[in-house]
Amino acid sequence: MNQIAMENHSSVTKFILMGLTDQPELQLPLFVLFLMNYVAIVVGNMSLMSLIILNSSLHTAMYFFLFNLSFIDFCYSCVFTPKMLMSFISEKNTISFSGCMTQFFFFCFFINSESYVLTVMAYDRYVAICKPLLYNVVMAPGICCLLIAVSYLIGFATAVILTGFMFRLSFCESNIINHYMCDLFPVLQLSCTSTYVNELVNIAVVGTAIILCTIIILVSYAMIILSIIQMSSAKAWSKAMGTCGSHIITVSLFYGSGLLAYVNPPSAETVGQGKFFSVFYTFLVPLLNPLIYSLRNKDVKLAVKRTMKRITS
Repeated sequence: MNQIAMENHSSVTKFILMGLTDQPELQLPLFVLFLMNYVAIVVGNMSLMSLIILNSSLHTAMYFFLFNLSFIDFCYSCVFTPKMLMSFISEKNTISFSGCMTQFFFFCFFINSESYVLTVMAYDRYVAICKPLLYNVVMAPGICCLLIAVSYLIGFATAVILTGFMFRLSFCESNIINHYMCDLFPVLQLSCTSTYVNELVNIAVVGTAIILCTIIILVSYAMIILSIIQMSSAKAWSKAMGTCGSHIITVSLFYGSGLLAYVNPPSAETVGQGKFFSVFYTFLVPLLNPLIYSLRNKDVKLAVKRTMKRITS
């Protein structure tokens, strides 16, 4: 009985993360670059979250969703960045099997939650522009909390499903992950058992999420465009576009970089390419989101000025 139990478990107890590159001359410059990037992500998102909390003028549905977007960006950058930084200064950057699965779980949780939060934000913009008189009713605090709770719940369920199916695999020989984190395809490549079911589940779960979110976002913006066309005032048109511009840029960066990383079928070559493309949505998107919403938003600029006056006085 014990022998059968042992045969059903993987012989690999830890993995080695290759990191972003194996060229020695690039290790130190990349360590400094990504450390600065990580500090900027933490400072940027923490500052935006603090700004929203401290300013009552930002206690609206739009900024409640933005707070959660910044919270997710902050959290999921913390999931893999410390291990990546270690890969630049360590000869062998190892991670235990359970640690790898934990990292994979939280990455799936936060990345899927962000996808749904961005979708909720598109719906929020639709209500604000197309149904302005009903906005305070439709986007009441209780409904906003429910929408965010559902976003996190779906993200959690997706992470549980994908991680659960990873535990059915066996890893027998190779334990070198060609990535800086425990991502789906690089880990699947190491399995000594069939990954067909895992790939089907991934397509079904992630594909459904992408299709659902894309439809809601596209329909929301189609209705917004129709509403904007009907506006006679140039000022109203400009204001409507101004409230949507930041979200459009964020959605384009998030989904665009994600497609570059995962659109190709898994192979040794595409996994290598995906590793570099994933830098965009794991490091650039969390860095740019606070800047996009700060530089393009008058309310945030005014809140910054008020907060700075409060601090200096």
